[in-house]
Amino acid sequence: MVVIKDTMPAAVATPRQGRRRHYHLHRWQLVCFCVAWNFFSAASSADRPNFLNKQLRSTLTKANPILCTTIGVREQAVNPLEPTIRALKFWRRVAPIVVHYKFTEYWLKVAHVDDKKKRYEIWEKLHSTHAPAGLKCILELRGLFVKIGQVMSSRADFIPRQYVDVFSGLQDSVPPWEKDRVQQIVQQSLMESQGLQLDDVFETFDEVLGSASIGQVHKAKLTPQFGGEVVAVKVMHPNAETRFRNDFKIFRTLCKVALPGWDPILRELEMQMMTEFDYTNEGNNLLRVGKNMAKSPYANKVKVPHPMLDLCSKNLLVMEYLEGKKLAVSIEDKLASILGGDRLVARKVLKAKQQALFESKHSGHQKKGFLKDLNDILGESNSSLSVLEKAAKARKLMSMTRDARNKLSLLLDATGHQIFNDGLYNGDPHPGNILVLDCGRLGLIDYGQTRSLTKADRLALAAVVCALGRKTVDIDEVSKAMNEFGFHSRDNNEANIAKFAALYFDSDSAGKSLGYATPQKYLQHLNSIDPMVEVPDPAVFVARTSFLFRGLGALLQQQLHTSQHWKKHAKIAIDADGEKLQLYNLGITPIASE
Repeated sequence: MVVIKDTMPAAVATPRQGRRRHYHLHRWQLVCFCVAWNFFSAASSADRPNFLNKQLRSTLTKANPILCTTIGVREQAVNPLEPTIRALKFWRRVAPIVVHYKFTEYWLKVAHVDDKKKRYEIWEKLHSTHAPAGLKCILELRGLFVKIGQVMSSRADFIPRQYVDVFSGLQDSVPPWEKDRVQQIVQQSLMESQGLQLDDVFETFDEVLGSASIGQVHKAKLTPQFGGEVVAVKVMHPNAETRFRNDFKIFRTLCKVALPGWDPILRELEMQMMTEFDYTNEGNNLLRVGKNMAKSPYANKVKVPHPMLDLCSKNLLVMEYLEGKKLAVSIEDKLASILGGDRLVARKVLKAKQQALFESKHSGHQKKGFLKDLNDILGESNSSLSVLEKAAKARKLMSMTRDARNKLSLLLDATGHQIFNDGLYNGDPHPGNILVLDCGRLGLIDYGQTRSLTKADRLALAAVVCALGRKTVDIDEVSKAMNEFGFHSRDNNEANIAKFAALYFDSDSAGKSLGYATPQKYLQHLNSIDPMVEVPDPAVFVARTSFLFRGLGALLQQQLHTSQHWKKHAKIAIDADGEKLQLYNLGITPIASE
């Protein structure tokens, strides 16, 4: 159990036993209230008729293990009290953290701590204290919280670097389920869908390649009967869907307490993420996106794995295996090679650059150049190098940096083509889903959160991005395009709407220049001026994709403006629509047709 007096400033603690008991009583009243809220939300009237049935099925399964195979692996040993237990575990760990952050914010305000350096140091210490506790909570609960941790670890441009560093392992290094249990799920799925045994389909079934929030992926080889190819097999974790539904209720309560204004976004995320629990959908998405990419200008530069749909089911996805490394890992490996094979030094260089970017935004420190960072570290670990040798390493570094930028530009271009030309794109492009293949192409994997856009949505979004991408941004043009897309604010403040547009679809730079540490703080500021009362559903995941790419850019030491990369694809989409381009130029919204 986390004792809150150990994490709160010393002024909060009191030696008097009575006060201490009174404080802990209030603390546990808060926790119990949150738990009760989640329990009664989870135990809705729709769930109550199934309570006895689930309890009986669980009892029968425990009494006779043979029933496991007939009842189904996905439903075995479901504990009806699990939502309450998970809520209790969550709030036991998270409530003290939330209280500590809230108290610190209040204390800095009432104590009139105006010195930026001191405030920065206080927050840095706070982040360093709680980031490991946050990871411990995620790994204990898994489920939705792993997905949230993945998103946080990919937003190095606004999530404190301590959390980014600690959560980065969640991209594909979540502790996996036991191989025997996973093979049992695969066996059950193949038997139900194909009437086949595991050995009928797979000649070998190797250890896990990566594990995430919903499932895990194994490398395997098909039997000659099914082609004999090396494949990637994605297997859903037991009871993952039920766990996610309950976790959303827990996280929604956290948003009400600590993240006001996120509820509409959370509802859209829930609606989309709950579609991930049928791998046949993801298989069909992979097939459609792969066909689109094959006829795109990026066919020879980007690869999407081909699914074996005949072997796929609700909790099993068999697809082409792509040989390669994660983009960030590939860059780290190249840098390590330049530095004589020392991965620790390479990691130090990259983290130093990320920290320099972070500090320049939050503490007024000046950024050092990347070559200066390298020269400092080479001076410590390679003092024997000659000037020519250091120059050679610098040239290799510049080449590596250009290559990283080119790959990131390619990723943005391919996604821009998917959004504006195909209307079908990955709504969850976190770093773990982007590979550098051995053949040099980019591999795009994990299309569980594939989003589609209608022609009207694509054109409306294209108008916004084109307006944001101009050298001189016209506030009236941006505001009008946002209104036509479906954004509406309380007072229709055009300047404020244009700032919303830039935050969603371009960059966080305006908020940072005003001193707001995160987009959330800047969003609250914009809402305090003129709150956005209508946000179109199609905009939510495009904005999320833009945010994730900016985070990936920060991880790769680049600051991105997504509208600058997407405007050419947006313009192509508008130009390709012929007569409707003229209507947009006249300020008339065309009638959508499919």
